Amino acid sequence: MGSRADGVVVGVDESDGALNAARWAGVVAARLGKTLHIVHGLGNVGHQLTGTVAAIRAAATVSQRDSAETIVRSAVAAVHSQSPDLKVTALSTDMPVVDILLQLTNTARMIVVGGSHVTAAGALFLGSTTLAVATRASCPVVAWRGQNTAPTDQPIVVGVDESPSCTSALENAFEFAERFGVKLAAVHAWRMRCAVGGVSNPLLIDWDLVATAVRRQLTDRVDRHSQRHPDVEVSCNLETSDPSSALLNQIDLDGAQLVVVGNRGRNTLTSAVLGSTTLNLLHHSPVPVMICRAPQ
Repeated sequence: MGSRADGVVVGVDESDGALNAARWAGVVAARLGKTLHIVHGLGNVGHQLTGTVAAIRAAATVSQRDSAETIVRSAVAAVHSQSPDLKVTALSTDMPVVDILLQLTNTARMIVVGGSHVTAAGALFLGSTTLAVATRASCPVVAWRGQNTAPTDQPIVVGVDESPSCTSALENAFEFAERFGVKLAAVHAWRMRCAVGGVSNPLLIDWDLVATAVRRQLTDRVDRHSQRHPDVEVSCNLETSDPSSALLNQIDLDGAQLVVVGNRGRNTLTSAVLGSTTLNLLHHSPVPVMICRAPQ
């Protein structure tokens, strides 16, 4: 795996979404000056280790071996159709695709996956390759969505909060914006509500003063990254709504091409049950979603 260090990795299957994700990943790899590594593995058939699942897994392995060469060859051709000079490697394995992708996150610059949107029920009962990788990866994971098979000149949206993973989200969002010469919109969502045990009468709170303080915190956090990426034009947006709604609204408002968020490290089951911001975006976002984990 050492030869894959710092490359962009994309997981592919027989779907059109996977081919489009590979095309998108290829353009990103070329712009970053990285090799693209195409990976094809056994699909995710669920978490319940029953006899039925074991039979499905065995049948899937046989089917995969028959179609793997065609899938990988198609992915390589799709990538080279847009990025003819890009160095591409390909790997097909009987390992579950989640396992091989998670192994590669230790050295990859980025993992890209494509396919259907993630639903809460699907994540909880059937399992999701996207969610399984995104919640456990040590590098950024991009869930490809939408129609664009290459980054565009449209803005990028990044969610900003107080979590440690936000630092990674901001750094990756700024780097992407800088590489592709696009604008960046930083979004922080907050609610005008009283904490338990706080002021009982909301009329006694100077909400304008609170909003000013929250906006100052947002701009201070963004400014630290702007100093390292002075060529990126960035705006700070304060929204009085839940985080996923605020980000989705900003995507629509800006016509954004990518949304970047931090991952707080929840497991798949917790994310599905609680309906986290990440899960909501994976389900509803019309554009690729980049999920970044806090530095270890």
